[in-house]
Amino acid sequence: MAHLNIGSLIFDDLDQVDLTGPHEVLSRLPDSSWKIYAKTMAPARDMKGLRILPDATLDEAPQLDVLHLPGGFGVDAALSDPVILNWVRRQAEGAQVVFTVCTGALLLGATGLLRGRRATTHWASHHMLALLGATPVNERVVEDGKFVTAAGVTSGFDGALHLAAKLRGVEVAQGIQLYMQYDPRPPFDAGTPETAPPALVASTRAAMATVLTRREAALRGAAAGFTGPAAAG
Repeated sequence: MAHLNIGSLIFDDLDQVDLTGPHEVLSRLPDSSWKIYAKTMAPARDMKGLRILPDATLDEAPQLDVLHLPGGFGVDAALSDPVILNWVRRQAEGAQVVFTVCTGALLLGATGLLRGRRATTHWASHHMLALLGATPVNERVVEDGKFVTAAGVTSGFDGALHLAAKLRGVEVAQGIQLYMQYDPRPPFDAGTPETAPPALVASTRAAMATVLTRREAALRGAAAGFTGPAAAG
């Protein structure tokens, strides 16, 4: 069993559950270590102000075996940050597995590495995967080659358990799930656009309209810079 170096990228305005949900699972993998990386050692603030400290800067990161990319509104700024994009591309190319949660898939896609791949992301941005040459799949977790993408926010738990089974076996993943008592039974059947009341879906889309318009423009800019064939592997 080879040791696994697992690393997460953080940035301002990430969604902390995209980070801490997978951490709850993957930090329990046998013979592994987890570190958090950022452009600087300053605390990052999540979308609601929670401060998160990195362990090291991007420049200090070794080649990771597992690269984890969370999402959140801060993805939009990261899409136009060449330091972050180059680091993600370099790490993703060398990693055994790349795991994204929510709009972290868009950050990965902005490097060109999801072209020709099946992927998922948060429902409000799901259609934007096609701008990056990916095939949007309406599933909670999608695996294509070494890329594992999870849909919005809480899907990170499912994706991380899927990845735990892939890396250390089903029994290990089941043991982590049992320890967590991960047995979700939400009080409302409103967790997807297909099941939520239509008026609620419409109002939520309207509230996010400005963010989504800005995000789509940034993604079109990133996609315009793609050159060469789609990545393989």
